[in-house]
Amino acid sequence: MSERYTVISADCHAGADLLDYRPYLESRYHDAFDAWAASYVNPYEDLMADTADRNWNSDRRIAELEADGIVAEVVFPNTIPPFFPSASLMAPAPTRAEFEQRWAGLRAHNRWLADFCDRAPGRRAGVAQILLNDVEEAVREIRRAKEAGLTGGILLPGAPPGSGIPELYSEAYDPIWAVCAELGVPVNHHGGSASPVLGEEPAARAVFMVETTWFSHRALWHLIFGGVFNRHPSLSLVLTEQGSGWIPGVLDMLDYYHGRLVAAATKASTAESKFGAGLAESMGKGPSRVWRENCFVGASFMRPHEVPLRDRIGLDKIMWGSDYPHDEGTTPFSREGLRIAYAGVPSEEVAAMVGGNAARVYGFDLPALDKVAARVGPTVAEIAEPLKEVPAEATSPAFARGGSVRVW
Repeated sequence: MSERYTVISADCHAGADLLDYRPYLESRYHDAFDAWAASYVNPYEDLMADTADRNWNSDRRIAELEADGIVAEVVFPNTIPPFFPSASLMAPAPTRAEFEQRWAGLRAHNRWLADFCDRAPGRRAGVAQILLNDVEEAVREIRRAKEAGLTGGILLPGAPPGSGIPELYSEAYDPIWAVCAELGVPVNHHGGSASPVLGEEPAARAVFMVETTWFSHRALWHLIFGGVFNRHPSLSLVLTEQGSGWIPGVLDMLDYYHGRLVAAATKASTAESKFGAGLAESMGKGPSRVWRENCFVGASFMRPHEVPLRDRIGLDKIMWGSDYPHDEGTTPFSREGLRIAYAGVPSEEVAAMVGGNAARVYGFDLPALDKVAARVGPTVAEIAEPLKEVPAEATSPAFARGGSVRVW
């Protein structure tokens, strides 16, 4: 065991400054982009601040992550891609009229991201974006992204109620699952990306915060009950920035419904028999087994009450993340965030959760990263020391009191 941990953040965010996406757009969209960008007003204060360049300034980013003890990152989107009304992670599915330009904007982001990752070879696993409106186009983009060297897999958009696109359990998406399984591309589903539009009233914003993780969790049971992992047994699903303490209870619930419905299907005289009809054949494995064989969690700033559940979640499933550069992330106090979560946990278990598992899922060269960690990584002794005082400037929920009960 090394004296220092090799820390890979399984949840970071990046994107180009708005006008810097232009060279990555096909030229036929340049005039439309110029007109759109001239009138666009960025709704996010953090993307207008002096620190916004953390999203695209490669040198600054490496320096700040290293200062935080992090040697590599999985890169989700953050800024506004061309023709989007908001960050793509939160934007609703495009209408038919919006699709062409939005799709061009996401392809531009993917091209930019490939170049951004190339500036730090072996230290960034970029997550490519797709839309679900056109499955054939999505499949082509997944192949292009893989060829371009984006090793973070794809970002699976949500299909919230009212989106106008099929639910994630639909077999319409089978070509997407097939190409991801074929190429070894992880399917990532990030928190916040599946909520329906609720409006801007104070109550709506509060309801969003309460419900948003639940809407993101739906991808798990939609894909399980949809038989996706039965048809594509090598497919990997990663649920990121949705917490992790909910997983054991939800798996128990899914196992319960699976067993109940499969049993009911054998009793044609019961009212529930129709709900389980064909389920055993289409699903194959039960929910807990699917989790063990196919699923992972990007457990951003894992909190103390979640750590005792690590064996039930699966030690080989948990990937810690800092959520850089968001202010709810742990930067610049990631060492303290690791301490508050993992002090007292055996070092080999910590090593897996903070880096080893992510290296396996996303294909990082762990021995190469170990050399960087020997210079900047937090020491084993440091993380073993319980955190007695939360940094006064810390803004991450990683340091929030409470949280001993998690419904979802």
